[in-house]
Amino acid sequence: MTDTPSTPAENTPPLPPQLRILAQYVKDLSFENPGAPESLRNAQAPGIDLAIDVQARTVSEGAFEVVLNISANAAREDGGVIFITELAYGGLFQLANVADTDREPFLLIECPRLLFPFARRVLADATRDGGFPPLMLDPVDFAGLYRQQMLKRAAAVPGADTNGNGAPEAGN
Repeated sequence: MTDTPSTPAENTPPLPPQLRILAQYVKDLSFENPGAPESLRNAQAPGIDLAIDVQARTVSEGAFEVVLNISANAAREDGGVIFITELAYGGLFQLANVADTDREPFLLIECPRLLFPFARRVLADATRDGGFPPLMLDPVDFAGLYRQQMLKRAAAVPGADTNGNGAPEAGN
């Protein structure tokens, strides 16, 4: 039995992934109430058309901007517009100890999951300030949205199951 010095790299466990929110902000907010004041008198519950998109881009080494885009359009049964609202809610995130293959899921699942409650409040406040009951969005399954996007990518490129580069610039 010999005492061989071990290198620190052999005995050091890998560091856990780290995600830090550096900033979050309203990047763009639009609320239109084209039928006011008549639209405010109608007590009929509108149909809401909701769309959610997530985009991510590299800002600098280890720092990424993630933008949660939410649009909600309310219309009467006859097709008349009650309100239109669009929100781009951004966050600046720092990632450390995240493998290249895991970066995209972090950016398109975990980051929007952290941003969503704040974006939800901004939309609720905007619709309430527009004279309507607050628009309270249900929780969003960002992992499910990400899986759907991966299936679309795989279908678009025959024989490929991912985009191959893990580029965070690719939004879903």
